[in-house]
Amino acid sequence: MAAEYSSFVAIGDSFTEGVGDPDPAGDGYRGWADLFALHAAEQWPAFAYANLAIRGRLFDRIVDEQVVPAIKQSPDLVSFAAGGNDALRPGFNPVQLSTRAHEVVRLLKASGAEVILFTCADITPHIPGISVLRKRFVATNDAYKRVAKRHDAILIDLWADRAFEDPRLWSEDRLHLNTYGHQRVAYDVCEALGVEPDPAWTEPLPNQPRVRREVNGVKWAGKHFAPWVKRRLTGKSSGDTVDPKRPELTKVK
Repeated sequence: MAAEYSSFVAIGDSFTEGVGDPDPAGDGYRGWADLFALHAAEQWPAFAYANLAIRGRLFDRIVDEQVVPAIKQSPDLVSFAAGGNDALRPGFNPVQLSTRAHEVVRLLKASGAEVILFTCADITPHIPGISVLRKRFVATNDAYKRVAKRHDAILIDLWADRAFEDPRLWSEDRLHLNTYGHQRVAYDVCEALGVEPDPAWTEPLPNQPRVRREVNGVKWAGKHFAPWVKRRLTGKSSGDTVDPKRPELTKVK
């Protein structure tokens, strides 16, 4: 029988904030965590949800800014997804990430929370030239697999989910998931937690013209890659002026 949870805090970066999935009910983003929380609340009526994630955050800053505020709210379920932005930067150290991830999950578990961890989905088929970083993504995923096994955490293995090979699950920037991609993550999380997922999340995707991505490479680089590089060079982040969209546990429905 699946466990029952009453409160959920999501920790992380753009992946957990929901970037790429515009909120139909507002100006911000929705994303997999919102979708999971909505369906969890249908199964557990008293279910409360908070989302502390902020786009662009690196691993250490996520830990420093979000872990303690999450623990202080005493949730019985916490998701932690961090490290993807680090893997894209020079000086990335997977051993250091692994060491601190063990520490974070140990603290979350000691607080009484069940913990959800993720491997990252494979973005290398979708972004020109990024395959040179593939070893970094594999190393990060291997670290989270070890952490999950050691601390008996729930692991959502997105790397192994071949659905993410489909470009129709990715945003125009090719780095973030779109609405369909976030629905797929929500489906995987629901399946792991014993929550009834939305049947629409597994319906066939609408047909789209098959466009050779290399043809649009220059356009993509100018619109998405160049601004990303500029932020790196100037020490800025897309999340510098962003606050958590749901900082406190509140009842979903």
